[in-house]
Amino acid sequence: QGVALAQFNLGLMYYKGHGVPQNHKEAVRWYRLSVEQGFASAQISLGLMYYKGHGVPQDYKEALKWWRPLAEQGIARVQHNLGIMYNNGEGVPQNYKEAVRWYRLSAEQGFANAQSDLGVVYEEGEGVPQDYKEAVKWYRLAAEQGYVDAQINLGLMYYKGQGVQKDYALAHMWWNICGAGGEKLCVRKRDIIEKKMSPSQIEKAQEMARNWKPT
Repeated sequence: QGVALAQFNLGLMYYKGHGVPQNHKEAVRWYRLSVEQGFASAQISLGLMYYKGHGVPQDYKEALKWWRPLAEQGIARVQHNLGIMYNNGEGVPQNYKEAVRWYRLSAEQGFANAQSDLGVVYEEGEGVPQDYKEAVKWYRLAAEQGYVDAQINLGLMYYKGQGVQKDYALAHMWWNICGAGGEKLCVRKRDIIEKKMSPSQIEKAQEMARNWKPT
C-alpha cells in the first residue's frame, strides 16, 4: 500500500502541477499503476480523468467501469457520481429512478452533495413523487454541513413556503450564511428579501445567522 500511495500522490502532483510541470497524461499513468495495486483513491481519480477527458479521451463508460465497483462497495462519493451519470444519461441510458437510488445510498451516509441533489429531485419530482417536505429534509441535512447549493435552496423553500411555513427570517438567515462565504447569489437574494422585512425581522435573522454553526 505504501508504494500504491506514493504512485497515487505522484499522479496528484502531475494532475495539479505541484512540484512538477502539470501533465494529465503522466497523472493517468501513475494513477493506473496505483490502481493495479488495488488503491481505491487512485481508482476514483482514474474514473474522474475519463469522466472529464483529462489526459485521456473523454469516455463515460470507462469512467463507469472504474467507479461502479467502488459504488457497490459503499463509497459515498462514488455513489453520488453514479447518481449524476444516471441523472444526465452519461455512459448509461438516462434513468431518474436509478439516479435517485444512488443519490439516496450516498446521502444516507451523510454525503452533503448527494443530500442536496436528493433534495432537488424531490422538489422537482424526478424519479420520485414531488414532495416538498422531503426536499426540505435533505436540503437541511446538506445545508447544516455548510453545503452552499443546499443553503440557497433551503432559503428558497422558506421564501416560497414550500414544505415549510413561509418564513422570511429563516430564508434571510440561510442566504446570509452562504453569502458570508462569498457566494454572490446568496448576497443578492438576501438583499432582495430584506426589502420585504421589518427591522426587527432582519435583526432576528442576523442573530440566527451569527449563532449558526455547521454540523
